[in-house]
Amino acid sequence: MEILIIALLAVLIGLGLGTLIGFLGRKSVNRNHLTAADKQAASILEEAKEGQRLLVLEAKEKALRIQSERDSEHREIRSEINRSEQRLSNREENLDNRANNLERRERTLTEKEKAVDGLRGELELVNEKELRRLEELSNLTLSEARSELMERATENIDADLAIYYRDAEERARDQADEQARNIVSGAIQRLASDVVAEVSITSVPLPSDEMKGRIIGREGRNIRAIEKATGVDLVIDDTPEAITLSCFDPIRREVARLSMEKLIADGRIHPARIEDIVSKVEEELKETIRKAGEGATIDVGVRGLNSELVRLLGRLQYRYSYGENVLQHSVEVGNLAGMIAAEIGADVRVAKTGGLLHDIGKALTHEIEGPHAKIGEDVATRNKVSSHICATIGEHHDDEHSSPESFIVAAADAISAARPGSRRDTAEHYIQRLEALEEVGRAFDGVEKCFAIQAGREIRIMVKPQSVDDIGVSTLARDVSKKIEETLTYPGQIKVIVIRESRSVEYAR
Repeated sequence: MEILIIALLAVLIGLGLGTLIGFLGRKSVNRNHLTAADKQAASILEEAKEGQRLLVLEAKEKALRIQSERDSEHREIRSEINRSEQRLSNREENLDNRANNLERRERTLTEKEKAVDGLRGELELVNEKELRRLEELSNLTLSEARSELMERATENIDADLAIYYRDAEERARDQADEQARNIVSGAIQRLASDVVAEVSITSVPLPSDEMKGRIIGREGRNIRAIEKATGVDLVIDDTPEAITLSCFDPIRREVARLSMEKLIADGRIHPARIEDIVSKVEEELKETIRKAGEGATIDVGVRGLNSELVRLLGRLQYRYSYGENVLQHSVEVGNLAGMIAAEIGADVRVAKTGGLLHDIGKALTHEIEGPHAKIGEDVATRNKVSSHICATIGEHHDDEHSSPESFIVAAADAISAARPGSRRDTAEHYIQRLEALEEVGRAFDGVEKCFAIQAGREIRIMVKPQSVDDIGVSTLARDVSKKIEETLTYPGQIKVIVIRESRSVEYAR
C-alpha cells in the first residue's frame, strides 16, 4: 500500500515537473516568437517610414514640376497677351493715321471742288458771251446754227456711206469665193480622218482544223443552227485554221463572229448552246452600240442628247454607205460643220449637233419607209431636239436651206463624202440589192425573220408556226419567188427557203 502511494506520489510529482518544464519551455518559445515579431514589426515600420519618405519626395518633385510647367504656360500666355496688345496698339495707331489722312484728303477735295465750281461758273459766263457774239456775227440763233450744221454733216455722211457701201460690196464680191475656199480648205486640213473600207466577210481563226468538223456537227445540224440564229452564211473551205462569215449586214455578221469565238473557246457546240450564246451576244452588242454612240457625242463635243438618239448613233457604227462607215462619217461631218460655223460666226452648237445627227435616219431605214433625211428629222423631233437642229437634218440633201447652219451641214456632208477613198459605189449597190431582197420576204404576213445569204443567191424565211401551217409554207415560198421575179433585177437564180419550226417546252419540277 505504501509502495502504491509512493508510486502515485512519484507519478504526480513527475507530472507536475513535466507540466512545469513544458510551461517554462512554451514561455521561452513564446518569448522568442515575440522577440522575432518585434524585430519584424520594427523592420516593417522602418520600411514604411522609408517608403513614406520616398513618396513625400516624389510628390514634392511632381508638385515642383507641375508648378514649373504652370509657370511656363503662364509666361507664354502673358507673352502672347502682350504681343496681342502690341498688335492692337499698332493697329489703332495705323487706323488713327488713316483717319487723319482721310480727313486731310477730304479737306483737299472740298477745296478743289469749290475751285472747280468757281471755274465752271466763269466758263459758263464766257460761253454765253461767245454765243451772243457768234449770233450777232452770223445773224443766226443757236438752234438755227445747229440745224444747218446737222444738215451739212448728214449730207457728207450719206455720201461717205454710199461710197463705203459700194466699195464694201465690190470687195465682198472679189473676196467671197477666195474666203469660202480658204474656210473649206482650212476645215478639211484641220480634220484628219482615216479611210474606212467596208467588207462583207469576216474571218474567224480556229485553234485547229479539227474544230471545223465540230462546227459543222452531225449531218450539218450545228452549221444550220448557226445560220438560222444569226442570219449569216458560214463558208468552210480549205483555208487552214479559219472559217469565213459572209453577210451584207454588219450587225448580224458581228453577232455571228462574237458567237463563234465564244463557242470555240467554250468547246460545247450544239444547237441549244448556239441559241443561248447568240442570245447573250446580242445583249452584249446592245451595250457596245450604246458606248459607241456615247463615244461619238464626246468626239464631236455634243452634250444632252436623248438616250434613244445615242443608241441610234451607235447602230451607225455597223452601217455603211457606199463603203463608208456612217458613224465615222457623221462624226466627221459634225466636226467639219463646227469648224466652218466658227469661221463664219454661225451657231457652232447647232451646226455640230446637226452634222452629227444628219444621217441618224439610216439607222432605221430597214424599219421605216422613206428617205433617210426625213426619217432622221422625224426621229429628232420625237426626241425633243430643237426645231432649228431638226431642220438641218431634214434639209441636208435639199437645194434650199432655212438657215446658215443648215447650209453648213449640207456643205460639210458633201466635203466628207468627197474626200479620197471615202466611198465605193459598187458596195452600196450590192447592199441595197440584198436589203431589197429581204424587204420582199418580210412584206408577207406571218414572217418572223428573213435573211439574204450566199451573196443574195439564197433567201431564208422563218415563219411564225401559229400563223402559217405546213400547207401555207409551200404557198408562201411560191409567192415570195414570184414577187422577187416581178420586182427585182438579179443575176442567175435565187433560192427561196421557208422554215416552219414548232417547239413545245415544259419543265420537270
